Amino acid sequence: MKRRYRLRGRKNFQNVRQQGQRWAHPLLVLGGLCNELDYSRHGFIVSRRLGPAVARNRVRRRLQEAVRLCQPSLEPGWDLVWIARPLLQQASFSQIKVAVKDLLHRAGLGLAGEDEGHA
Repeated sequence: MKRRYRLRGRKNFQNVRQQGQRWAHPLLVLGGLCNELDYSRHGFIVSRRLGPAVARNRVRRRLQEAVRLCQPSLEPGWDLVWIARPLLQQASFSQIKVAVKDLLHRAGLGLAGEDEGHA
């Protein structure tokens, strides 16, 4: 994911957590807050409960790629924090993509007509 689209800094993550909304899925939790920019930024949280660094990094990379694939159909102007749940570690990539799209749809951030991949 390009640097421009990354949410960085503890304060930004705390703002999303304290002032934003949350949507839950068995694999992920999505937190969102309007950022008044012409693009959306993404932050990823993968807890140490998911295992050693190798496992956490693999989960983070797969999640980032699933979000990157949805980026073109995403409504701009949001700070989004993606929180991995333990079940994400055993999920296939297609299940991760479906979870990401489902959360974006429930949050009202995905553009209409983006329903491929729900199989």
